[in-house]
Amino acid sequence: MSEHYYSKQPHSKNNRHTFTETLRGEHFSFTSDAGVFSKGGVDFGSRLLIETFVAPRIMGDVLDVGCGYGPIGIAIAASNHERCVWMVDINERAISLAEENAAQNKVQNIKVIQSDRLSAVEDNKFAAIVTNPPIRAGKDIVHNIFEKSADVLYSQGEFWVVIQKKQGAPSAEKKLRSLFQSVEIVARKKGYFIFKAVKA
Repeated sequence: MSEHYYSKQPHSKNNRHTFTETLRGEHFSFTSDAGVFSKGGVDFGSRLLIETFVAPRIMGDVLDVGCGYGPIGIAIAASNHERCVWMVDINERAISLAEENAAQNKVQNIKVIQSDRLSAVEDNKFAAIVTNPPIRAGKDIVHNIFEKSADVLYSQGEFWVVIQKKQGAPSAEKKLRSLFQSVEIVARKKGYFIFKAVKA
């Protein structure tokens, strides 16, 4: 099987590069590498999720599932200093980059953990979960992320996900409605949907 960004240990030859991005009105510097998702820059879906996300009314930590080299979690942490943002990914190279990027952007309210989906954090509770899920890993894995997220959210906690219409947004919405009491489309742009699901 060919290697994907959701491989635990990427074997792609390193090809590190650093670039700058403006997210949520702040400037960031990110270092990326071969073998991680959207290595050339922040992809449109992640950017839309970053710019659309609004912290929930309830207090508590935020979880970024499938964080890659860290743009979603780091941008959210930088504008929500009162919350700790946990960032998880199965990819060891991504986790190392996420830690490095948090440090080089001086964002300290972050916890980076290697985890296959939510397995390493399932004993914790969160006020919000954000994810640009690994679509190429298959529907079963993506829907498992939805299920496990519903388990670890506080009551009134929020699950935010970006997904393209052509990559399964309709089936994702159906799955979310089976797990959460409230599901709404909070943004729709260039074929990408941002869903917010609230746990009753």
